[in-house]
Amino acid sequence: MLQFEKSKQLQELPKQFFASLVAKVNAITAQGHDVINLGQGNPDQPTPEHIVKRLQTAAEKTINHKYSPFRGHQYLKDAAASFYEREYGVKLDPKSEIAILFGGKAGLVELPQCLLNPGDTILVPDPGYPDYLSGVVLAQAQMERMPLKEENAFLPNYEAIHKDVLDKAKMMFLNYPNNPTGASATGEFFSETVSYAKEHSICVVHDFAYGAIGYTGRKPISFLQAEGAKDVGIEIYTLSKTYNMAGWRVGFAVGNKSVIEALELLQDHLYVSLFPAIQEAAATALLDSQECVEELVKVYEGRRNVFIEGLRDIGWEVKAPDASFFAWLKIPTGFTSESFADHLLTHAHVAVAAGNGFGEFGEGYVRVGLLTSEERLKEAVGRIRRLNLF
Repeated sequence: MLQFEKSKQLQELPKQFFASLVAKVNAITAQGHDVINLGQGNPDQPTPEHIVKRLQTAAEKTINHKYSPFRGHQYLKDAAASFYEREYGVKLDPKSEIAILFGGKAGLVELPQCLLNPGDTILVPDPGYPDYLSGVVLAQAQMERMPLKEENAFLPNYEAIHKDVLDKAKMMFLNYPNNPTGASATGEFFSETVSYAKEHSICVVHDFAYGAIGYTGRKPISFLQAEGAKDVGIEIYTLSKTYNMAGWRVGFAVGNKSVIEALELLQDHLYVSLFPAIQEAAATALLDSQECVEELVKVYEGRRNVFIEGLRDIGWEVKAPDASFFAWLKIPTGFTSESFADHLLTHAHVAVAAGNGFGEFGEGYVRVGLLTSEERLKEAVGRIRRLNLF
């Protein structure tokens, strides 16, 4: 059998960080151990029943068995516009300022290919979502890291970025609420971002994947709420986390018309849009009662409180996340991020994600997903307690 060599672009793609984590967990599980897996970001709750029922009904319509319009059904774009006006007070033109996506990840990987030429510079948060790097490589772009440090509330410090880098940069990824740190952005920070983007002609791509998940009554803000944000960029919203629709692969991009047009043009050549029944269900999720979202946030906040208080009780000095369903925990002395994660997995059978998997500035931390029951989180704390590390 002939063996065909992968293209250089594929060979240069970063290794899937979570694939190695899954392999380690599987190896321990194969030995007969019960692993509490807090290392991944897969929502554990079911999609709300009314959304599932809309899919079931829509799937029976023969019209939905045909190709949908290349750029998606207008009713879903209209629903996204209504959602943004209701939730954030942001007005959008559903015909020119919204693009339907095959999940948020697709848009994040596609956008560098839409706007960058080989050798162009893009600013990427570090630590950050590993798949940002995939889009950078596929666009053959050059990456400049923006360190996210605890002393700056895990926000990038634009003053610390060399002017030559800012002048060369054509795009910037941001993500608040943040994965992996759980940090939130302020309105002042987003306004500052708009100013820098205008001054240096940078397209801002804000990944708003955890936009629904904020704690102590504080709702995360949208980048588009900052004055002038649509002039300089877009925001990507996914239904994966807000409505537990991770496997459905549906999201949308909103904002700057020229960026939306570029994104839709690329997708014209890749897809024929989403299964229309999923589009109908997505519109139902966005337009119907949001009580299911409120209940979900309560679940995550309860888990956060149980887990963080438990860790503090055993002597681990940790900070509670402001938002998202992740906790970003500083590791004890004597370990690297990876050796500490391996130690927890091997000796406590608790899986966490090593912080260095999210970038150079993730070293010294581990990320925990609050994606199992309070009982299992308490059990994880008990197992860590028995290691006598704190």
